[in-house]
Formats: sequence, structure tokens, C-alpha cells
Amino acid sequence: MPNKYPAFEQQEVVVHTPEHARSIAELDKPQLELVAEAWRLRAADAAEAGKTLFAAINEGRTAGASLPHSHSQLVWLDEEPPVPRAEGGADVCRLCDYVESERREGVRIVEEGEGLVLLCPYASRSPYECLVAPLQHERDGFGSALLGKGLSLAAEALGRVNEAEGRRPMNLWLHESGHWHLELLPRLTVLASLELGAGHYINTLAPEQAAATLRR
Repeated sequence: MPNKYPAFEQQEVVVHTPEHARSIAELDKPQLELVAEAWRLRAADAAEAGKTLFAAINEGRTAGASLPHSHSQLVWLDEEPPVPRAEGGADVCRLCDYVESERREGVRIVEEGEGLVLLCPYASRSPYECLVAPLQHERDGFGSALLGKGLSLAAEALGRVNEAEGRRPMNLWLHESGHWHLELLPRLTVLASLELGAGHYINTLAPEQAAATLRR
């Protein structure tokens, strides 16, 4: 459905469930598979129109959500956004190398299985930041059979954050460049001038501690 308050010429909303739910942490795996399928279909339509689809989820007003019901934002763009574009383009996949390095070290891995890994990045921008990525190199996130499972893993991580810290706003997005992945950013802190102006992030929780808290 169209966005009521679009910031771009073509911006859509995917309503995640007809039942009232405030968070993806409340959705079950079949529901999240349907969300992944909706993203997949709209990404195919966007590509056919010569556009790039950017998919994201905002939860909580301080994270940019204007509605409390769980939903996704799908933005049709003329070209790939600069942040994901900067992640790709290298001859060697940096994310493949990074994931392998994290698996060898082990301390920031939260969970691994069904072809996916969930970890707290060593340079986390905020407490409990999470990365979900396929273990094997995959470029097409929207077309991946693992996308629904990836959303479920991110939702499970958010549920564990909520158990540890209480319900928190969050942002989640899909990046496809090079090696697709989901980034989950719970909002436990406020971004200030140093983060926004200089790109230096103050994280009060070590990712090793965050991963230990989120493990089951």
C-alpha cells in the first residue's frame, strides 16, 4: 500500500499482520516469511521498472515510526543508495572475510544455523547492534530463500534485547551490495553531534558483552 507520508516519489508500506502487533519480535516465522515474500515481489517489480528497492523497518517514534502497527517501508530509488554501494564493488568480498574472522574468534557470535549467522559487530555503533548474514556468499537478498529466516533471526534477537532491557525502538534494513545482510540497530542511546557530525559512535556496551547476553 502507498505510504501516507512519503518522503520519496514512490514509497510503500508492507503491513506485517492483520492482527495488531507493535514489533517484529511478536511475529512468528510464517508471518515473517510472508513479509520476505512481499519484499521479494516488490523488488522484482522495482527492478523491472529500472529502480532499486530499499527495504527497512522502523519501530518506535524515536526511531522514525509514525504508526505503532508493525510494518516495513519500501522505497523505490533511481540508483543504489551510497551506504550499501560503498560496501560492495571490491574484488574480494569483505563481508565473507569478516564473517569468517568472527566465526574463528567466536566471542561475538550469538547464533549460527540454517545457513545464517547472527553476531554483534566488533565496531558496533550502539548497544546490541546485530548483523544477520548468510554463511555462504549471496548477492541477491530479496531473491534469497534465506531472507525470511534472516528476518526471523533478527526478530528473535530483538526479542532477546527487549527481555534484557525492556521494549526498545529499533531500525532494521537490508543491504544487498556484494553480500546481502540485515542490520539491526536497537535504540538504547541517542545519536549526538559526535556520531552525526564526525561519524564516531559512542557505544556504552562492548559487543562481546552484548553477544553473551543475547545467546541462549
